Amino acid sequence: MDKIAQLQTKMAEAVLGGGETRIASQHKKGKLTARERLQLLLDEGSFEELDMLVANRNRGLTADQEQFLGDGVVTGYGTIHGRLVYVFSQDFTVYGGSLSEPHARKICKIMDLAMENGAPVIGLNDSGGARIQEGVVSLGGYADIFYRNTRASGVIPQISAVMGPCAGGAVYSPAITDFILMVEQTSYMFVTGPNVVKTVTHEEVTAEELGGAQTHATKSGVTHFACSNEVECIQYIKRLLTYIPQNCEEDAPVYPYEKTDETRLALNNIIPEHPNQPYDMKEVIAQLTDTDSFFEVHRDFAENIIVGFALIGGRSIGIVANQPAHLAGVLDIHASVKGARFTRFCDAFNIPLLVLVDVPGFLPGTDQEWNAIITNGAKLLYALSEATVPRITVTTRKAYGGAYCVMNSKHIGADLNYAFPQAEIAVMGPKGAVEIIFKREIEAAADPEARMNELVAEYTERFANPYLAAEKGYIDEVIIPDQARIKLMKGFKMLENKVVHMPRKKHGNIPL
Repeated sequence: MDKIAQLQTKMAEAVLGGGETRIASQHKKGKLTARERLQLLLDEGSFEELDMLVANRNRGLTADQEQFLGDGVVTGYGTIHGRLVYVFSQDFTVYGGSLSEPHARKICKIMDLAMENGAPVIGLNDSGGARIQEGVVSLGGYADIFYRNTRASGVIPQISAVMGPCAGGAVYSPAITDFILMVEQTSYMFVTGPNVVKTVTHEEVTAEELGGAQTHATKSGVTHFACSNEVECIQYIKRLLTYIPQNCEEDAPVYPYEKTDETRLALNNIIPEHPNQPYDMKEVIAQLTDTDSFFEVHRDFAENIIVGFALIGGRSIGIVANQPAHLAGVLDIHASVKGARFTRFCDAFNIPLLVLVDVPGFLPGTDQEWNAIITNGAKLLYALSEATVPRITVTTRKAYGGAYCVMNSKHIGADLNYAFPQAEIAVMGPKGAVEIIFKREIEAAADPEARMNELVAEYTERFANPYLAAEKGYIDEVIIPDQARIKLMKGFKMLENKVVHMPRKKHGNIPL
């Protein structure tokens, strides 16, 4: 047989994966094939495949099993927006995308190349889990991948799209990566499936309820993005990459930007006059950032805090903001962990941070205390204290108690701290403070309610403002809200060459 023809036959066989019948079955489920996903993800004509002709090995009980070239995963490199990325895309048409030793070795190879060349790794997961026939060899393959995920963490961006089943040990690789995307109705993640759950706990639950995209987007926070279909999922990946650098040695992206009148008059009217009236912090974000540039992360989880990427004057930044429209913007366990993880990603990849503060404190109650709000709240405190990227804080309204300290205060290393005139920076709200300080006086008054109202008014005038903090230098400037965007553009420009020398250590011990 002609050598070139022989090669072409093998390549055609590899491209077919598990064959036409299984490809049709994949399409029938509303899913794309491994190669179709890569076509959508990568710039046209940029994909270079590696290990196309790797084949599965026959072992044990399945010595007569059919061999498939590629062994259930397509790996290689290409570009997105002209930037180098390394990719693997699991092929469910070959043994359900199950992971074997050669399959794992292919993934490890591109991860090693990504580390050596300083480029992101994107994994498109669609796998039934470990290839049972291979036994411990398959488990070893998973562990090889986990180890590389951990070594790569904070060095190169790692993105996981779960586009099918992801169960058992398979979930831990995405869990270590920076961002997880899931597709509604066709993907799920869990350590143990519905059948095992039923056997052990007698709970009746569907795969979707147990570990579907909406479950992990709203209840557990495991996934950062729940996408309505695979095309949207891939578009999210491509947009996400526009905000982040190739590796930890590069600065965050800066895009061309033409300055216009940067005054934002709408900011003067967004904050309500009454301190307990809610408003949407996303309206503030929209005024501070470049038009339509805000890209929210973890949108449906812990909605009392907002995290995401945006551009300010063409400069990529990360945003952490309290959301007074949900639970009054209070910090709780989930919000603290969400904010901390996003902060650490931005710090690892040199993305400046903007922190918008309107926080009445930490959420009280037995549920929070018994589930370790102390330790979990400390994660956000630790993450912001540890961050060495440029950090700017704007206090739009409330900043009370320990939450004032945690939300990027001057005391934990923020570079610039601004406050709107409406800001209230104090140990606690006026009513609570008065009830403690003047308890006996109020009880002894002829009209306790009237006396309390008088004292609340006095306390509010004296302490519920930003000026005491400004007098101490804890606030660098009290600003007219419509000038905030101008201040941020100048501030981030001024801080672009910031360098911080940390104490020599192996690593800190974040309160986990």
